[in-house]
Amino acid sequence: MTTSHSIDFGGKKLTIETGKLAKAANGACVVTYGKTVVLATAVMSKDVRPGLSFFPLMVDFEEKLYAAGRIKGSRFIKREGRPTDEAVLAARFIDRAIRPLFDQRIANDVQVIISVLAFDEENDADIPGLIGASCALHMSDIPWNGPIAVARVNTDAEGHFILNGTYAEREVAKFDVDVAGTAEKVIMIEAGCDEAPEAEVIDAIAYGRENLGPVIELIEAVRKEAGKAKVDLLTPKTDEAKRVAGKREEIKALLTPFMKKTIQELFFAAPKASKVERAIAKDEMKKKAVAFLTEQGQDEEGITLGKSLLGELLDLEIGRTIIEEGKRVDGRGLDEIRNLESEVALLPCVHGSALFNRGETQVLSIVTLGAPGDKQTLDGMELVGERRFMHHYNFPPFSVGEAKPLRGAGRREVGHGALAEKALAFMIPAKEVFPYTLRVVSEVLGSNGSSSMGSTCGASLALMDAGVPIKAAVAGIAMGLASDGKRYQVITDLQDLEDGEGGMDFKITGTRKGITAIQLDTKTDGLPHTVVVEAVTRAQSARMKILDVMAKAIPEPRAELSPNAPRIITININPDKIREVIGPGGKTINEIIEKTGVSDIDIEQTGLVMITSPDAESAQKAYDWIYNLTRDIEVNEVFHGNVVRLMDFGAFVELLPGKDGLVHVSEMAPWRVEKVTDVVNVGDKVHVKVIEIDEKGRVNLSMKKAEGNVYTDEMKAKAGSGDSESTSRRGAKPPQGKRYD
Repeated sequence: MTTSHSIDFGGKKLTIETGKLAKAANGACVVTYGKTVVLATAVMSKDVRPGLSFFPLMVDFEEKLYAAGRIKGSRFIKREGRPTDEAVLAARFIDRAIRPLFDQRIANDVQVIISVLAFDEENDADIPGLIGASCALHMSDIPWNGPIAVARVNTDAEGHFILNGTYAEREVAKFDVDVAGTAEKVIMIEAGCDEAPEAEVIDAIAYGRENLGPVIELIEAVRKEAGKAKVDLLTPKTDEAKRVAGKREEIKALLTPFMKKTIQELFFAAPKASKVERAIAKDEMKKKAVAFLTEQGQDEEGITLGKSLLGELLDLEIGRTIIEEGKRVDGRGLDEIRNLESEVALLPCVHGSALFNRGETQVLSIVTLGAPGDKQTLDGMELVGERRFMHHYNFPPFSVGEAKPLRGAGRREVGHGALAEKALAFMIPAKEVFPYTLRVVSEVLGSNGSSSMGSTCGASLALMDAGVPIKAAVAGIAMGLASDGKRYQVITDLQDLEDGEGGMDFKITGTRKGITAIQLDTKTDGLPHTVVVEAVTRAQSARMKILDVMAKAIPEPRAELSPNAPRIITININPDKIREVIGPGGKTINEIIEKTGVSDIDIEQTGLVMITSPDAESAQKAYDWIYNLTRDIEVNEVFHGNVVRLMDFGAFVELLPGKDGLVHVSEMAPWRVEKVTDVVNVGDKVHVKVIEIDEKGRVNLSMKKAEGNVYTDEMKAKAGSGDSESTSRRGAKPPQGKRYD
């Protein structure tokens, strides 16, 4: 049976259809928004994967180039390959919203795939993709505590909120705030802002949340008509499973009072400021639990069940202590930030560098300034074009004291890098002001929470160290939460043990003026508005403290670029003259590069020419060459040029690269010249003055009206001994209507 339901959502039709495509999936639907169409499927494996310590959820966002009517640009590979960064980010966007609503004890594989079938280039596929994922899961038999919806909030030209702005509308919007959840609670936020004040962002979040209700009702209507009964995965079905579940509860009841006391002794008797101290305490906790269960006469099975409960019991006790006593494991106050340190200019040779430390989280950020031609070419379904600012994040295993193979950037690295890039994007100067391509790499050398926020701080410092004129320094802070469903406490500067069930990771970046980016993940079923307001407000105070520390390392961008950085100078030329700079087959531009020693010359269709050079002298030579090549010659201008060609009636003198003018024989000397070679020969350097530019652009010159030419007695003597042959040549005029060459 096919179904179709529609609503108006942000002034556009949102339609969900079921029963026609992907019938083998546990749940499948087609979501159409504008003319963008996605297929969302949800599938759960029949068998469990025993022994897993995490819920095995996979979310994939499949960009199909056919959806945008494109064929891949590569000459050799036409099939869609590995996901683009944009596809990875869209998959994480959906994953982060739906994951908290699964029971984390489920051990069956669950896979959600969003396939973009049509892309209208106006409506981003991530919004219908998340709505589709929510609907596919909700109508399926897969246990899931949904549904949720999502809305994008932008501003129009007057500053009013609009829902789900098009790409064009988002280009001019002050911010882009994505809110997922229900009409009552927020479960995920993603935002990029141009120094938006906290109050405006809070209002935008509320506006987005309040508009989720109709979409929830739409999904409920689909489930009512096409939904399946949910399977019960967690209730024991066999006698053996019932016995094990019963024993687990027995062990939990036995262990809980002992562990509450033990955790207090090990983690709260004295501050555990370092990760090593906390790891030692966790090992000791495990030993004490095993000893206790052994004393209580538990067998191997009972001890194994007890060990599996330790993480849950530790999370509960840490959360309870924060809520009821306001105490944290490392002894900090609830609004206190770990020790901060920052410094710049650590490395020679590079163009800019900075080190940022927050507690044990340590990030080294390095800036490379490149030519405009170094920018990244984008060849995805959604994004086609170029990117001139890039931030890349690396998270080697040694940063957490582990030994693992290095296999390149994974989804986490792509996501964290993109968050710091978004945090800084609005601060990067326009290419007309600073034409460099900018790449920042943040190497996480130690991690104990908030490494993406550390990368934001490190990258901001490194950019200033490199002399990049960013609008303002940017800092980031991760806010956490301890909650038990009824009570909560917001905590500043989240770290490892505080990121358990009932928590949140609310990352907020910004300047002294306002917010630049937000990323919220939670391990709850959603946050009420009061928690959002408190987290955003307290993050502002924390951000100011971090910016104070950063300012001690470098208060503003350096006035001069690093001597190691290339120099770029720009010149604006008439777009009609671009071809004269490039020359046939690139001959002219390659000659300029070769003879001046510059690294690269980039030309945009607007006529903006960007010259990249290892030194200022070479750059100036190329600048002068291009300037003279493209500028117009004017009457009365004086040049000192080489004679490049002789005719019976005069000599051609090179004025500018590729531009000659004619000195008629009558204009060569202040006397009657009988023969051109009596005064000049090819290769001579002479002073000339422009006396006429005719209607066809031909330039006529005079030597006798220009100062600086030296006439010898020999020249004058030749003038007095003229013969009939040379006299006849002198009087010759160039043929009418033809160029002199």
